[in-house]
Amino acid sequence: MNWILFALVGSVAQLIDGALGMGFGLTSSTLLVTIGASAAVASAAVHMAEIGTTLASGASHWHAENIDKRILVRLAIPGGIGAFLGATFLSFIDLSSSKVFISTLLLFLGFLLLYRNVFRTENQVNMLEIKNPRFLTYLGFTGGFVDASGGGGWGPIVTPTLITTTSTEPRKVIGTVSAAEFVVAVSASVGFLVNINRIDINWATVGGLALGGVIAAPIAAKLVGRLPAKVLGTVVAIAIIVLNAIQIIRA
Repeated sequence: MNWILFALVGSVAQLIDGALGMGFGLTSSTLLVTIGASAAVASAAVHMAEIGTTLASGASHWHAENIDKRILVRLAIPGGIGAFLGATFLSFIDLSSSKVFISTLLLFLGFLLLYRNVFRTENQVNMLEIKNPRFLTYLGFTGGFVDASGGGGWGPIVTPTLITTTSTEPRKVIGTVSAAEFVVAVSASVGFLVNINRIDINWATVGGLALGGVIAAPIAAKLVGRLPAKVLGTVVAIAIIVLNAIQIIRA
């Protein structure tokens, strides 16, 4: 597969991620698994590429003042720990069952993304305020573990949860979650590199995804709140559900 194609995929995935606060990992991992990559290779490639894309995205959101520093720290640290453990877990899964595992998890996240968009209303009811640090610790750890072990999931789990359970502005939620994802991506990548003897990473794929994502990151940060996020999220969710359902049926 030509690295230029992966650069285009990275650009599209980052634009989706910038508009929804989620989607880069889900979109990229779904594509890689669809064309035959193993679960560990897909997740490793995506997270190594995300080191560049999340750094660019986080810097862009920082410049646009879309980040809440207090929430950032509370999310990033447990998220990084969860991501490292998730990467280690995925590296030890038998390759014959890894594709089914990652496709099933991506399918679930696709339904979660669809639900969040179809049933989302303009005026969200805030169920709680961020007063207990444990809330963000559990949320960050869970998001990081699922993200690394499933090739995506940080955004679909963390972003909607913060938007629906706190009074934080949506643009700041998206910016903060995107910035914290840099720590998650680095931690997951370290987890995969520690177990690199178990996986075969395609560096052309990593480079292509990273290049496309880095180019699109500044544009995506400016498009937050301007694109029809509900429609875009629904379309992306349906595509993810269909592609991963096909993988499970084939298996």
